[in-house]
Amino acid sequence: MHTHIIAEAGVNHNGDLAIARRLVDAAVSAGADAVKFQTFRAETLVTATAEQAQYQIRNIGAEQSQYQMLKTLELKRDEYRELQNYCQERGIEFLSTPFDIDSLDFLVDELGLTRIKLSSGDLTHAPLLLASARKGVDVIISTGMAHLAELEQALAVLAYGYQNVKGSPTREDLLHSLASPTGRELIRQRVSVLQCTTEYPAPVESANLMAMDTMHQAFGVRTGFSDHTVGIAVAIAAVARGASIIEKHFTLDREMQGPDHKASLEVDELRSMIEGIRQVELAIGDGMKLPHDSELANLKVARKSLVAAVPVKAGETWTEHNLSIKRPGDGISPFAYWEMLGTIANRDYVQDEQLEY
Repeated sequence: MHTHIIAEAGVNHNGDLAIARRLVDAAVSAGADAVKFQTFRAETLVTATAEQAQYQIRNIGAEQSQYQMLKTLELKRDEYRELQNYCQERGIEFLSTPFDIDSLDFLVDELGLTRIKLSSGDLTHAPLLLASARKGVDVIISTGMAHLAELEQALAVLAYGYQNVKGSPTREDLLHSLASPTGRELIRQRVSVLQCTTEYPAPVESANLMAMDTMHQAFGVRTGFSDHTVGIAVAIAAVARGASIIEKHFTLDREMQGPDHKASLEVDELRSMIEGIRQVELAIGDGMKLPHDSELANLKVARKSLVAAVPVKAGETWTEHNLSIKRPGDGISPFAYWEMLGTIANRDYVQDEQLEY
């Protein structure tokens, strides 16, 4: 088992390529499998008058509109190319979340990404879902704020897009696409769904890790967890519950100015989370109940054998008074205790001597 760990840099570069490169370095040093950014243009993402989210107001104040805030967090297209090249040099997967179809085109057609991550906010962005599937890329999608029925609708759009390169689907088309054997198989192969709570930070009690089970049982998809809770415990617990992907925001410094820094891990914490996840992966095992090689040497010491409780002469009958069970465990198993009662000693035994058949 290997959980794919996405270190979510997001917009924690504050619009500065040099900081973005340092975030790549930090993700590599922490042992992440991928580092993820966000690709958008403010003018296609929000209206000019859209207000900030409450967590954004808490973190950076309400002086700016959401548009003004996002404008300061954009990277140029050439800077994304530099980041992708830098990730290749450092040996880590470059990922990004497109927030519009133009950004999707750039990531797939120009940068050549074969996998994209879609945000919880775009779970209902049907045209973006359709365009993503028609690109033929694998899709990871977060499910914050969503009902199961909304996830079903999103998967239906993806299933339709994977199977139809043209046309606008009707509701019946979408339902048929997801219900068909081909559609179900494509969703299983190409789509990963992340349980998520869209709050920054998210209350621990909102994590609802069992929803991963529900989504997998309903649709057969790979599931994972996009973690917005404080600390690392919930992400590690998600792996123990079977998450195949973990996504977690990280930053170089939680005190930096910006909307997401305060709800992000610092690099040492990210490293600790990844180390904990790798330990959990080892601990999960294969499910077969067998003694492990590491404990075989202790079997003799910890288990017990049938022994003579007192000196016994040949021909005496074994009874509850002269038959005992003591360590070490390299003799006759105590499972044979009852069948030994009433039998005859085959020779003389001193006290504590192990029985022989």
